[in-house]
Amino acid sequence: METIRVGSPAPRIVLPDQDKEPIDVSSFNGNRLLSFHPLAWTGACQRQMETLEMNADALAELNVRAFGISVDPVPSKKAWADAIGVKRTRLLSDFWPHGAVASSFGLFRKADGFSERASVIVDASGTVRFVKVYPIDAVPDPGELLEVLKGL
Repeated sequence: METIRVGSPAPRIVLPDQDKEPIDVSSFNGNRLLSFHPLAWTGACQRQMETLEMNADALAELNVRAFGISVDPVPSKKAWADAIGVKRTRLLSDFWPHGAVASSFGLFRKADGFSERASVIVDASGTVRFVKVYPIDAVPDPGELLEVLKGL
């Protein structure tokens, strides 16, 4: 499947977060930063989520909600969030159907069973405004993402 393109409508996302709460991403006002990461409990993924958490205030000032998305099950997401100190950022479980949300964005690596490492920015109207897929061991640059968000 081809990666979703800028200008496309974003697929609807309803997934449980680390607290087992179903989160309808489209129900949030403002822009949304979808931070896809392969698997919890790995170094680059940890740094990626910690970066979101460290920038929570800057994102809130821009009326942006950030969501970390991976195929890990909810109990793993909860233990991981607690272990790395992520409290404000919602970590969503794309566990079942396995990788369905990542697949709907064209970001699921079927051979590996997890998503690409990617950032997708969706505006308040539900339109994809930015997509970037990173090398699997890279961490997205928060400065770049904040600059894109400031421009919306």
